[in-house]
Amino acid sequence: MDRPPEERGAVQRASDGERERAVATLRDGAADGRLTFDELAQRVERAYGATTAGELERLVVDLPAVAPAAAPARRKSRRWNVAVMGGCTRRGRWRPSPRSIAIAVMGGVDLDLREATIEGDELVITAVAVMGGIDVLVPDGIEVDLGGFALMGGNDHVPGKAPVRAGTPVVRVRAFSLMGGIDVKVGHRRRGRHADVS
Repeated sequence: MDRPPEERGAVQRASDGERERAVATLRDGAADGRLTFDELAQRVERAYGATTAGELERLVVDLPAVAPAAAPARRKSRRWNVAVMGGCTRRGRWRPSPRSIAIAVMGGVDLDLREATIEGDELVITAVAVMGGIDVLVPDGIEVDLGGFALMGGNDHVPGKAPVRAGTPVVRVRAFSLMGGIDVKVGHRRRGRHADVS
């Protein structure tokens, strides 16, 4: 006896094209602010590991299949993150500009990307610390590219525990520190000695 259509979809083997379409829908959902950076990374990993069409459908069931005619109002993107003898913190649901700048002069900047809304294939952060510090917190499974130089200071990349998830954006940090420090930490870590909270 034939199965109902919904049951056939649940057991039908997923094709590479269906996986790519699901990933594209997830990325659109993240760009619209419907998924956080962390949620995107987790769902993309599950999409590439899915074996049936039903698994893929469950990953995108809460996202629109096509963009609505009138796009919802988006959060304002943040390009400049500046602390001069003070502090600047971005965390929770926020939207960094695809080309962001962080400057700390005798102060501190904390950029937590775990629940941020990321657009496009990469996020480039130009970070400048002069007698100050900048911390960038990235979800586990996200590729990080740290470059730049330090003079009487330090630039540090603390990798995460999970392998890089295919299909997720790359975070590129161009770090320039003078008597200061720039730390890029992958995974659920707090600032300071008590690192792991996962």
